[in-house]
Amino acid sequence: MSLDMQTIEWSDFDKVELRIGTIVEVEDFPEARKPAYKLKIDFGDEIGIKKSSAQITDLYDSEALLGTQVLAVVNFPTKQIGPVRSECLVCGFYRDDGAVVLARPDSKVPDGVKLG
Repeated sequence: MSLDMQTIEWSDFDKVELRIGTIVEVEDFPEARKPAYKLKIDFGDEIGIKKSSAQITDLYDSEALLGTQVLAVVNFPTKQIGPVRSECLVCGFYRDDGAVVLARPDSKVPDGVKLG
C-alpha cells in the first residue's frame, strides 16, 4: 500500500507547537455529537491551562485521565465545539475500531515541554 502524503518543509513543522500538558479537569460532554470529554490541561507557567474536548471515551474513563500527561497542539486558533471553546488539540491515533489512543510520553516530563 502506498501512502499519498504531502511533503512539508522543516519550517512548516517548526510552526506547530506540540506540547506536553497534564489533564487537571475532566467533565462529561453530553452535548457533543459523539461521546467526548471536556478537558482542562495544564501546559505549565508559560502557556497556562487550556480547554479542549476529546473523543476518547472508548478507552479512557474520566477518573483515570486526571493527572495524565498528553501531547497537544497549543497554537491552533480557538474552535467552538458546541458550548465549548476548544483552545488546543489533543493528539491521538485512531484504531481500526475507531477508538482513539492518546499520544503521551511513557515517563513524566515537565508540563509545557515542546516536542522536538
